[in-house]
Amino acid sequence: MSTNELALTLVGWLGAEPKHYPGVGGATPFTSFRMASTRRVFDRERGVWTDGRTEWFTVKCWRAAARNVAESLRKGDPVVVHGRLSTDEWAAPEGTRTTLVLDAIAIGPDLSYGTARFARTVHPDGAAGSEAAEPAEGEPGDESEERGRRAALALLAEPDPQDVDAGALASAG
Repeated sequence: MSTNELALTLVGWLGAEPKHYPGVGGATPFTSFRMASTRRVFDRERGVWTDGRTEWFTVKCWRAAARNVAESLRKGDPVVVHGRLSTDEWAAPEGTRTTLVLDAIAIGPDLSYGTARFARTVHPDGAAGSEAAEPAEGEPGDESEERGRRAALALLAEPDPQDVDAGALASAG
C-alpha cells in the first residue's frame, strides 16, 4: 500500500453499460464503466439549486467485484464508488489523451434513490473473491469445494429473522 495514494469517494450515475473483460490467458478479469458526477450549487441571488459542471470518470473494478458489478449495475443507475484515483494516458490522432480512472475498492448502489437487496456471491470453492472454475459435469470436485457448497446452501435455507412472523415465534415459544 502506498503512503501517498489519492483515495476518493464518488457519488454519481453510470453513464454507460459496464463492460466486463474476463481474465483470458491468465489476465486478471476487470469491469470498466463511465460515471458522471454533477455538483449541485445553491444560487443565493435567485434562491434556487442549480447544476454545476459534470465531471466524468472511468471506474475499473477487478476480480470477483468485476463480475458482480457487471451482473448488478446498468446505465443510469445511481452509485457510490470508493477507490484510488489515477490517470490513464494514451496516444490518439489528436495527440496525447488523459482520462481520470478510479480503481474501485468498494462500490454499490446509492440507496438515496431506491432500494436494493444484497445477495452474497457463492463461489465454487467457498472462498470469497475466488475466480476458480467449476468442475465439468460428472468430474469430481475437491472435498473442501463440496463442503463450501453445502455451507452456502445451508445459509440460504435459514430464514431471515426479519421475514419470520412475530406471532409464529410467540406461539412456538
